[in-house]
Amino acid sequence: MLTALRKMLREWKGLQSFKRIPRNERKIVFYSEGRGYWSYFEPIFNALQADHSVPVLYVTSAENDPMLASPPAGMRPFYIGEGSVRTLFFATLDVDVLLMTMPDLQSFHIKRSPLSVRYVYLHHSIVSTHMVYRAAAFDHFDSILCVGPHHVAEIRARETAQGIPAKTLVEHGYGRLDTIMKRGQQGPLPSSDGAIQVLVAPTWGENALIERHGLAAIRPLIDAGFRVVLRPHPRTRKLAPQILDEIASYYREEPRFRMDEDGDGTNSLLGSDIMLSDWSGAALEFALGLERPVIFADVPRKALNPAYSEIGLDAIEVQAREQVGVVVPTERLGELGSIVKAAVADSQRWQETIIEARKRWIYNLGKSGETAAAYLVNLIK
Repeated sequence: MLTALRKMLREWKGLQSFKRIPRNERKIVFYSEGRGYWSYFEPIFNALQADHSVPVLYVTSAENDPMLASPPAGMRPFYIGEGSVRTLFFATLDVDVLLMTMPDLQSFHIKRSPLSVRYVYLHHSIVSTHMVYRAAAFDHFDSILCVGPHHVAEIRARETAQGIPAKTLVEHGYGRLDTIMKRGQQGPLPSSDGAIQVLVAPTWGENALIERHGLAAIRPLIDAGFRVVLRPHPRTRKLAPQILDEIASYYREEPRFRMDEDGDGTNSLLGSDIMLSDWSGAALEFALGLERPVIFADVPRKALNPAYSEIGLDAIEVQAREQVGVVVPTERLGELGSIVKAAVADSQRWQETIIEARKRWIYNLGKSGETAAAYLVNLIK
């Protein structure tokens, strides 16, 4: 009880500190829903500082957000939690521009402010807008920073079908992809010991790879002699912790296995030769950022919008599967060892295919931060 009260007090102080900022200084505000979201904001923030010298107010729901302890120059951070204080923050918001990665604005308890605020959505995945998200997830934003042409086509198709006013769609790109490309080595990784490292990075939900198959997805990889890094989705830890605990316990003495539950997970991604995934957006980050193939376990589609097919466009994550990797029926999970070896051996061919796909699918490669920063600055002029 005392811990909860202290947490609530800290959140309330964060909100009050934010409200004490003079209104003429509340120009551009970033809202981060969790510790792992900074990588999506970072390229935009860096461009705002380097190209425009525009300060940012950074509001976070993560108590352990590193920006709270050591904010970079040009940022003032505030902690508001994810409960009633956050709800009040949104309900009374009075700023020029709010940039956020959280969809479903206006659909649940997080509402638009009655004041004049420009709401800009920043994608935290390359995947399509109409299958893995709820139908109205983006309807109430003023602007969308689009990753590629698929986002523009999908949002315009929904606006037409539903009679929704047209939003401003910005040909943005994807900052996390730019960062991965900058930090990582593209193509096959050299290996001093010859061991292949497989990153297992699925999505979450009752039909997701780990929730549905657990150890059966890991054991064939370990048995084949690979190093395996399991990077579960944070929602899996919340909703199905017993499955993760079972896997960790089973391999607690296995030096070739480790679990990565860091919110960002970039280091595991950069150091892996190949990824095993399902419908996770991380698969496209891995393939397009590092030019290495992905093995897709063919679990049922993740579709929070059961009517996604009505706009007549197939999701990019469906189109991409056979262009950036290999689709494996779940009854063949026991063959993952040989499937991974074959894909890694054919990495050069996959690299060429992936480069071509990336050119078609992603806007402003390497320049997304500058593009978004210029747009946000234009909004406050």
